Amino acid sequence: MWEQIQKIKENIRQVLVGKESVTDLVLASLLARGHVLLEDLPGTGKTVLARTLAASLSCGFGRIQFTPDLLPGDVTGLNYFDQEKGHFVFREGPVFTQILLADEINRATPRTQSALLECMAENQVTVDGETRRMAEPFFVIATQNPVETYGCFPLPEAQLDRFLMKLSMGDLSAEEERKMVDRFMTDDPLTTLSSVASAEEIQMLQTECRKIFVHEDLRDYIVSLSRKSREGNDNLGGISPRGTLSLVRASQGFAMVRGREYVVPEDIKEVAVPVLSHRLISAETDDAGRKRKIRALLDSVRVPTENWGKA
Repeated sequence: MWEQIQKIKENIRQVLVGKESVTDLVLASLLARGHVLLEDLPGTGKTVLARTLAASLSCGFGRIQFTPDLLPGDVTGLNYFDQEKGHFVFREGPVFTQILLADEINRATPRTQSALLECMAENQVTVDGETRRMAEPFFVIATQNPVETYGCFPLPEAQLDRFLMKLSMGDLSAEEERKMVDRFMTDDPLTTLSSVASAEEIQMLQTECRKIFVHEDLRDYIVSLSRKSREGNDNLGGISPRGTLSLVRASQGFAMVRGREYVVPEDIKEVAVPVLSHRLISAETDDAGRKRKIRALLDSVRVPTENWGKA
């Protein structure tokens, strides 16, 4: 099990340079059956990361380039009248895949953005009253430009809540950027990348992820974080119960990526900001302010000390 995860990580490293932390968080989200939103400036590697992960897995891959004129039917599919058959036929949209890259999702209108809500939350699509199940595993990697970028529509809270984590690619060091130049100087390693895990193996890993042990004291710690976030006049609701459960799932996924069968407090702290900051219902409206509040929240709640493995 751990060897399979390591193979995926090593495969991704053949393309990406200096993105080990982001890679671990993306894999943790996949194992926890969540979805990822990558927000950063254009050209920082968001799309490359998504394509590299898809190439590493023997899963169906689809891509939607979100634009202002994109319609909901362009995402989910639609019924059209087939004159030869004499009846309506459903044409599947690009969401009917396993790894979906939703590129520049915040360039589309809120109506089109919401077309992803049902499939991300329930792994199904309903069109004209008929519900169709998605393939397993189903994992969405959405990219978006910073909200102040021209021509962007901010994602509503209901849409943001469907993403287990909101991540940023971050900057490369001078050494890492030079290594990237050398790697891509004469060829694109993504074009020759081969898959190292099947869809069935990913499903097996997702099943095992739910079995990662979380000590009772750590469960109490997570609940305390959520309840503490709802205190104070500037917190309009804090972290929702769904956010609490998301923190548990993400911690299990991150522990699994790090090769453990149990969660430790460091796992919770590592995933808390990407899992909770975009869910925080607070007077803070900017992303940096919400991240500061989550870090302050982690500092304000006592971390229990215990032997975290099973007795």
